[in-house]
Amino acid sequence: METISKNKIKWIRSLKMKKNRELLQLFVVEGEKMVKELIASWPDYIECVVSLDEHFSFNGECYYSDEKKMREMSQLTTPNKLLAVVRKPKMSPISTSKMILALDGIQDPGNMGTILRTADWFGIDHVICSKQCVDIFNSKVVQSTMGAIFRVNIHAIDLKDFLENSDLPIYGALLEGENIYKEKLSNGIIVMGNEGNGISEDILPLITHPIHIPKFGHSESLNVSIATGIILSEFARR
Repeated sequence: METISKNKIKWIRSLKMKKNRELLQLFVVEGEKMVKELIASWPDYIECVVSLDEHFSFNGECYYSDEKKMREMSQLTTPNKLLAVVRKPKMSPISTSKMILALDGIQDPGNMGTILRTADWFGIDHVICSKQCVDIFNSKVVQSTMGAIFRVNIHAIDLKDFLENSDLPIYGALLEGENIYKEKLSNGIIVMGNEGNGISEDILPLITHPIHIPKFGHSESLNVSIATGIILSEFARR
């Protein structure tokens, strides 16, 4: 196995910046579980693999790195044993035959990753992300999705324009909405808002079916990723 070069390290480090990820249409995946799943399920996406194990085998471009160099390339606080540079997956056209999840300004990478993983669990094929959302190819988001980023079609588009041109019912998670456990639910679009501010002012008028999760205890609010899971579960149950 060839030892990774300084130029290759510099190239991988450049992908820490969103503008470079967009320009090159590449991003970094780290961790044994994620990289091995990539190799097993989506080998065609892989540009190259970097390993701390000089005997690691991959039927493609593969490099050996020591721990110091891996720390230079890693986008995580604690580097892993395996790292892969991956091409961004091509997204299928948005289908309106099943539920669509729309995210309005989700900022926390952990929340975004968990929401995408939850969407994958409940069979959501398409997730719409507003332009104000965190970059889905941010390394922390990628790690949190646990591979869901390759199974769910994620579209970073103008959310307002998309909703204005949709004929589907638009459900919005709002404190003043109808009790989700009593409301009649059907195929449509579910909008989840920003962690601190909720659904934005320009999206609110487009909500046709405001819903909320009733509170049975004393906590002031729900984490948006947990709320998304509860709402998706109720739609799936129906």
